Amino acid sequence: MKADFAASSNIKAKVVSALKYLFVADSLSMPVHWFYRVSDIYSLYPNGITNLEDAPSYHPGSIMSLHSIKGGGRRESRQTRKAPQIVGEVILKGKERYWNQPNVHYHHGMRAGENTLNAHCARLLMRSISSNNGNYDRTAFLQAYIDFMTSECPLHPDTYAESYHREFFANLASGIPPEKCGGKTHDTASVGGLVTIGPLALSLLLSGVGLSEVQATCAEHLQLTHPDESLKKVSDSYIALLKGLLFMTSTADLEALIESIALSSNQESMKGLVDRQVPDGMVVGRKFSSACYITDSWPSILYLALKYHENPKSALMVNANLGGDNVHRGAILGIILGLANPTAVVPFFSELTESQALTNEIEAFCGLSNA
Repeated sequence: MKADFAASSNIKAKVVSALKYLFVADSLSMPVHWFYRVSDIYSLYPNGITNLEDAPSYHPGSIMSLHSIKGGGRRESRQTRKAPQIVGEVILKGKERYWNQPNVHYHHGMRAGENTLNAHCARLLMRSISSNNGNYDRTAFLQAYIDFMTSECPLHPDTYAESYHREFFANLASGIPPEKCGGKTHDTASVGGLVTIGPLALSLLLSGVGLSEVQATCAEHLQLTHPDESLKKVSDSYIALLKGLLFMTSTADLEALIESIALSSNQESMKGLVDRQVPDGMVVGRKFSSACYITDSWPSILYLALKYHENPKSALMVNANLGGDNVHRGAILGIILGLANPTAVVPFFSELTESQALTNEIEAFCGLSNA
């Protein structure tokens, strides 16, 4: 961290809380990730998701078998037919057998309290920054990412890798330099691209870096895996919201801040939806798609944050039970909720399977320990 900026204990407490909520939101939603029929969630869990759960053996809407194992996107194209196999041979070693079966859960075999791949990538970024004296280094992160993903012994429990991971390693396998391996697919502009942005932005803000510089650095990081201008614009708005929440001294201004971000980035009043008491399922799933695409997931996050910021546990459960890309939507929502609730005990965090390791990594990341 920069020597001329000493973050207050209150600000660091906000970052600790935000990061804990990220990992809880990810794990809580994992069992019903990409359930697009809410009725399917309640068929498996009559009361909905109220606790951390194992991934069920059957996923009623899984289309993992349609996704390419040779690159990003779905099915094989004429270009990828002769390409090397990425899933099973380069990444996710030993997991390719689950990709050709119908209704296999995207997070097959994961246990209650475990985190999905993108959350592990957020941890990877945090460790990369901590091991570099609190400084982000693009080259160091890329090498750590490549080593992590291609390890012969799996370093994470997940079965599925989003399109951007597969496209990156397909490009890397073809000889493209790592810093240029980010590729465009049908879902590049997706909320999963923002999962590592929160920790990076918070690290830079803790270091006293100005907003425009934080946005520029995060844009360069985003370009490594998600080269998309519309996603960059949302990333800029997300970072502006994080800065406002991080340095806010009165919670009375929180709702106004979220609403201003919503109006500036979506031209849509979230306060109007909340005030009209529109049912959550009519907002997330009807008005806005519950899918990964950033055009809908970002306003969905702002809506849930505005409505439930005073009750983060409810926010996490509501998000999980709305289905769709609830895991990645939840990770971003979790960061926002944590900044808004720095003194509250983070629900479910102690039940995460790696809660102690996460605590150590978060404290090291925030400069609160010598770990």
